[in-house]
Amino acid sequence: MAELANCLQCGKVFVKQLKDICRNCYKEEEVAFKKVYEFLKQQKNREATLYEVVEATGVEETLITKFIKEKRLRTSMFPKLGFPCERCGTLIVSGKLCMNCSVELKNDLQQLESIEKIAERNKEVKTNHGIYYTLDKHRR
Repeated sequence: MAELANCLQCGKVFVKQLKDICRNCYKEEEVAFKKVYEFLKQQKNREATLYEVVEATGVEETLITKFIKEKRLRTSMFPKLGFPCERCGTLIVSGKLCMNCSVELKNDLQQLESIEKIAERNKEVKTNHGIYYTLDKHRR
């Protein structure tokens, strides 16, 4: 059954099929992709960076990043083409974070887990500290 949705780019209501955008926006995206690909296909432009492609074609950075993430523009063919890490801005070719930021976040999470374990242990010690156990001396 067909589902109605709002286009993520223009906001118009459309019948959603495979894409989250309407046909008109999809056609505009395809025109932009062809413009970018034709630019990069030229031998002299194969090593262009994302910012150089944006400047030369006029296509938005977010749209070119989307093409890279969808693997429509392969970084194996265009080695300097990448998009910025969401944390530090270093150019990457896949994912959302560069290796340095990934390792740093992983270390931070491990450190937080160890602090939580220590806090939990301290909490257990404090709750057991006030309890005294005695033997029933008068029991026969």
